[in-house]
Parts: sequence; structure tokens; C-alpha cells
Amino acid sequence: MSTLVEKEHRIYTDTRSLKAYLLKNIRENGGWVNAHMHGDRAFTIDYEGFEVYQTQTLIEKWDTLDRIKKSMTEEDYYRQFSMGIERMIEQGVTAVGSFIDVDPICEERAINAALKAREIYKKDITIKFVNQTLKGVIDKEARYWFDKGAEKVDIIGGLPRRDLRDHGEGMDAVHMDVLLQTAKSQGKMVHVHVDQFNSKDEKETELVADKTIEHGMEGRVVAIHSISITAHDEAYRQMLYNKMRQAQMMVIACPFAWIDSPRREDHGPTRNAITPADELTKAGIPVAVGTDNIADYMLPFSDGDMWEELKLLITGCRYTDLEAAINIATKNGRMVLGLEPYAAVK
Repeated sequence: MSTLVEKEHRIYTDTRSLKAYLLKNIRENGGWVNAHMHGDRAFTIDYEGFEVYQTQTLIEKWDTLDRIKKSMTEEDYYRQFSMGIERMIEQGVTAVGSFIDVDPICEERAINAALKAREIYKKDITIKFVNQTLKGVIDKEARYWFDKGAEKVDIIGGLPRRDLRDHGEGMDAVHMDVLLQTAKSQGKMVHVHVDQFNSKDEKETELVADKTIEHGMEGRVVAIHSISITAHDEAYRQMLYNKMRQAQMMVIACPFAWIDSPRREDHGPTRNAITPADELTKAGIPVAVGTDNIADYMLPFSDGDMWEELKLLITGCRYTDLEAAINIATKNGRMVLGLEPYAAVK
């Protein structure tokens, strides 16, 4: 009698199965692209860290991460980043975009280690680096490290919520100005963490669209997550999609990252905690997919499985356009990393 493993192997290699169809076409379209990860923190979770994960919010973890970052040497960062990259290579990922912490805590240890690893793996995978602004860009010391990181990466990264938290109303817009001015002067793209809390109080994706147009950066700016779009009513969403089209924005979805979004008591449209890839694609806005954090303080149970991310995105959005799903896993990922020119979804 066949074992369960043998049965599953037949299902997933049978050309009639949906998984086999998607995997075959992903390979034929240039292979998987992990458009967003944090490779320098990969596989750093431990039991003590898991206890922190259980009790703290994301915003609290921004500072709690300092504990492990302080203790990590450049060699530690090299090892963890290499583990994350090898996890990608074994799945057939051909390109990856990784945020790397460059801040007063880890200084340049993480980015120097990642640059060393990129040289080692350059024949196996294309790697684009993005500087993570976990300490914001407004404080003098934070700005110093932002500027140093910006010079070493391929794409300028942002987290407007950090400066909003630390400095008050309107400082998220100032944060965006700094990102876009820097990127424009250096001829780079921008990737920004936005709308992460599944709340109608958030309108960060709209802020990014407005600032993109203001700075003349159309086709060069990517929103990461944009979960809170679906907390708003349809009229707002359609208005937002129109702005995003004008800004030629792109979006990266990381489904597993927010599936554990806590229950809320506020009211709004019935929704889950997944980027609305179905609506975005229909509106002509390119969507890519990423793993986000891998087995660290933020996502202790994520193992960086690209198929699981795509499967969750397709299922969570009731995404029935398989050809568009293939683009999400391949072409659109290359587009958000600047490896292919911007092209709106048809």
C-alpha cells in the first residue's frame, strides 16, 4: 500500500494538480522571487525570544530586538544571513530583496556581513539590499546611520510609523520626505513598511502615494504589507487605488506575517489580515510576494516557504487568476526589485 508521502508526491507532481501547474510555470517564468525578507535576523529565535513574542506587540518588539542585535558579531550576521539565503536557493528562488538593519545598535555589522555573503552566493541568486530604518530617520543618531546605510544598499527602506510614534503627528510625512529625497538623489527605489495593523485608523498607503507624486518618484516606490486597506470601505479603497495608479506604486504582500493579527473590537468591512492582492491586481497595481521575517522574534514559526506564502495569498484573497498568481511569484517580484521595468498589471 502506498504511503501518505508517496500519495502526496503523486498529487504534487501530477501535471493536472494546481500546485504542479503553478510550480512548473513559476520555474518557466524565471523562478521564485522573494520580494521582501529580513535575512540578517533569519533563524535567530530562541526560547527566551519566544516568550517575548508571546507577550509583546510589534511596536514593543522594535526595541526588544536590540537585545539580540547588541550581542551579534559580524560573523553571527554572516551565518544567519547565509542560512536564510540557502533556504531560498534550495526552493528555486532566483532573486531576493532583503532589508538589513543599519542603526545605532548593530551599526554596519549586519550590512557588511550581508555584502560579504552576496559575493559568495552571486552565482546562485540575485540579492538586492534595503536599509531597515527601525530607529526612524529624524533623531540625529538615527539619521546618521540611515545615511550610512543608504549609501551601501540598492533600495532605500522606510518605516514611517516609527517616527510617528516617537515624534508625533505629521512626522510620518517627514519620514517619507527624507526617504524620497534620498532615493531621488541617489537614483534608487524606495520600499516602505506601511498599514501593518489592520486598522481603519491607518492611511499610510495613501500617504505614500501622495508623497510619491509630490516628489516625482512615480514607478519607483513600493508599499510593503498595506494590510489596513481592507479596514476601509469600498469607496475609500477605490479612491486609494486610483491614487496608487497615478503614483505607479507597487505592493509586496507577506501573507504569513500578518495572519496572526490579533482580534479587534472596532467595526469595519469583514476582512482578514492579508494584503488585498485580488483588488489591487484588478485595479492595475502590481503585487509581489515575500516571506518577511524567518524564524525570528517577529515570526518564530515561519520557515521561509515561498509556496506556503503564495498558497495563503491565493486562498485568503480567493484569488482565482492563476496566470496573475504566477506573475506575483515571478515577474512582479523582479519589477519591485528594479530587475524589470515598471509595468502596470493589464
